[in-house]
Amino acid sequence: MADVRPIYDGYAQDPEVSRYLIWRPHQSVGQTEAYVKASLAATTYRTYALVQLADGEVIGAFDLRQTSPTCLGYGYLLARAFWGHGLMTEALTEVVDWALRQPPIWRIGDVCDVENVASARVMERAGLKCEGILRRWAVHPNLDEAPRDCFSYAKVR
Repeated sequence: MADVRPIYDGYAQDPEVSRYLIWRPHQSVGQTEAYVKASLAATTYRTYALVQLADGEVIGAFDLRQTSPTCLGYGYLLARAFWGHGLMTEALTEVVDWALRQPPIWRIGDVCDVENVASARVMERAGLKCEGILRRWAVHPNLDEAPRDCFSYAKVR
């Protein structure tokens, strides 16, 4: 819970950070508090805070969830001040490599909006392959209320 304010100030209220996400920017610290409480209580996924090694500053989040007995999905975001430095590629690469070393896991993958070029690049640089376009797959409410097309990326062993 100590991370609520840094999460809110760092990225949860930033409309550019949430542009391609499935939630709208937080309008209050209370919304961020509810998000952190829900993340801590979750049993179907785990959300990890991404922090700077030097000072422990929260700079993003990464969630990992089992989508089937043999598959994992993920989601990620990074505070805008840290975009373009390869940090998310580094984090995703480590998670993908770790996941595929786990005996029951044969696949890890997820989607990004077809206009989210930066996220597509992150997944490609982390070794995932674009498997195609899922038509009308996910609602990104900051762009449109209707489901939008998404690229599907995955890595398998």
